[in-house]
Amino acid sequence: MSAADHTAKLIRMANQIATFFHPYPEEEAVASVATHIRDFWTPKMREALAAYCTDDGKGVDPLVLKAVEAERGRAEPQAA
Repeated sequence: MSAADHTAKLIRMANQIATFFHPYPEEEAVASVATHIRDFWTPKMREALAAYCTDDGKGVDPLVLKAVEAERGRAEPQAA
């Protein structure tokens, strides 16, 4: 599987998760997408999705983009 195919598969999977959570209030949906990806995806998958969302993000559901951004904020150390 090429890198492009792998990225396309990750996008499709992430968008399917977001589609499930679309009926929820946005804040809950974003948190749920982030939690699902954090709990069930490997670090390599999460890193590849985050890199794509940062570099391009084309074709990625807005809930996924927000979830990735929320996770990025969680991972960064907070200033004292």
